Amino acid sequence: SNKPRKKKKKRKTKKNSAGETVEDNDLEDIESLLERIEDRRLAPQSQGGVSADSRPLLYVEHRNLNPENELKRYFGARAVLGDQRPRQRQRQYVRSMWLTAPKNTWPRYSKTGITMQLLDMGRGVQHFTFEHHREYQQVQFKFLDAVESMDPNNIVLLLQMNPYHVDSLLQLSDVCRVQEDQEMARDLIERALYSLECAFHPVFSLTSGTCRLDYRRPENRAFFLALFKHLMFLEKRGCPRTALEFCKLILSLDPEDDPLCVLLLIDFLSLRAREYTFLTRLFQEWESHRHLSQLPNFAFSVPLAYFFLSQQEERPELERGQAREQAARLIQLALIMFPSVLMPLLDHCSVQPDARVASHPFFGLNAQISQSPALNQLTSLYVGRTHALWKDPAVMAWLEPHAHEVLRMVDAQNALVQEAEHKRKIRYRSAPRNIYRHIILSEMKEATAALPLEVTSQPVMGFDPLPPLDSIVSYTRPERTSHPSNESTLSLFFRSLLPNFNLQGDVRHEGDDEAGAAQDLNQGVNRLMAAMRDMLANIQFQEPPREDNPEGDGDWD
Repeated sequence: SNKPRKKKKKRKTKKNSAGETVEDNDLEDIESLLERIEDRRLAPQSQGGVSADSRPLLYVEHRNLNPENELKRYFGARAVLGDQRPRQRQRQYVRSMWLTAPKNTWPRYSKTGITMQLLDMGRGVQHFTFEHHREYQQVQFKFLDAVESMDPNNIVLLLQMNPYHVDSLLQLSDVCRVQEDQEMARDLIERALYSLECAFHPVFSLTSGTCRLDYRRPENRAFFLALFKHLMFLEKRGCPRTALEFCKLILSLDPEDDPLCVLLLIDFLSLRAREYTFLTRLFQEWESHRHLSQLPNFAFSVPLAYFFLSQQEERPELERGQAREQAARLIQLALIMFPSVLMPLLDHCSVQPDARVASHPFFGLNAQISQSPALNQLTSLYVGRTHALWKDPAVMAWLEPHAHEVLRMVDAQNALVQEAEHKRKIRYRSAPRNIYRHIILSEMKEATAALPLEVTSQPVMGFDPLPPLDSIVSYTRPERTSHPSNESTLSLFFRSLLPNFNLQGDVRHEGDDEAGAAQDLNQGVNRLMAAMRDMLANIQFQEPPREDNPEGDGDWD
């Protein structure tokens, strides 16, 4: 024990001629090698041009939920991580998360009172729900009071006491976004996701695509909304692949009802992320029971995806030819079904149509005026969101001959044209509530301007926009006890001077006699005199300054 301990020598990192450490280069090489191995392991094998990917359609990959992985593929690990060492990238006391990475600037997390329960299992899916404990319900009631006050400072004060209250984070994020503080707005959404993920049930899986949440329960809505707002920030940040993965996650939580109607968005993200195979697979598997071709976004985006697949030279010529045929057939059906899309799309792309297309009434202004308001909302949303994807000259060159072919079919009075016109008249009479909710959350001005008056006239809160009409309420906010004021003018005047004064005292019940009324009046006068005496007793007069001390000893009250 008395022997001197030998000091361990630290190995110094060697530097090359450029002054960069070899450790950083090795780190980047290892990360890129692991990504290549992962890509090769997860790449679908194909036989005879048929995809053999047996994973579920809405399968979510953990690595695609991290925007840093996408940014590193674009710019390299050193450009994204900078000079950070691996040990500096994460705090030691926080648990690892899939949806977002905790930040050093966040308050230390403690249990908020949110838990997740497993409701039932069957038919290959598991139904979960978030639950609010009693202490969290009390915070929720305070939050609703803060919202009704219309003062964001009250929400800030509430978050100082409860830094991981989810609805407060969502609402304050909208306030920051309106004030153009995008960084803070995004940070608040990430903190809300972190708070919800900490409450996950051990069996709840993000990747399986078999876990369900019911949007009709108010406790579950915050998770849907936080995911949607987060993917919108990711798309604006330039991470469409990560945003697509979050979109798939939202759709997997409730694929039947789709409460946020992310089907109106998933095609755009697939095209931006160049995931053309996923989009065509989604269309093939869901068209039979979801009728995706009746949505303008799928009617136009799917043939565009087939066109991009036909332009990939690494694909076999047979696959490219089949994709080219599918693109031609589907784009003609889309132009026949939704003729009101073409002219606004060309206008947003700053493309002047030729004389035949511009002068034909089928694509003219009448096509936009004659369609229903619900269809106008869908077409305006699609054009406003995806017009940048159509600006490619190669895309316009591919679109032009098919527009002429559609006009030839219209002049020939083809049965498909008449059938599409009949469908437009009987369908799209009114949009469901989830489409309105999606348009409000997307904030696409082209579609927001087309919302009906019954939607725009009601207040819309960022923490719960357009709640379902068939909500499943587990707890209710206690009613405030407020008595109608029937005080006289004299009583209100004295109450303004003396907040504790009450001329009427307790409210008299109906049927009291005149003696009781006179007694109440006498008691009210006595209370008034007592209140006046109390006020006069508390008044303190300041003596005027003496002549020898004109400034006085102190300030006047």
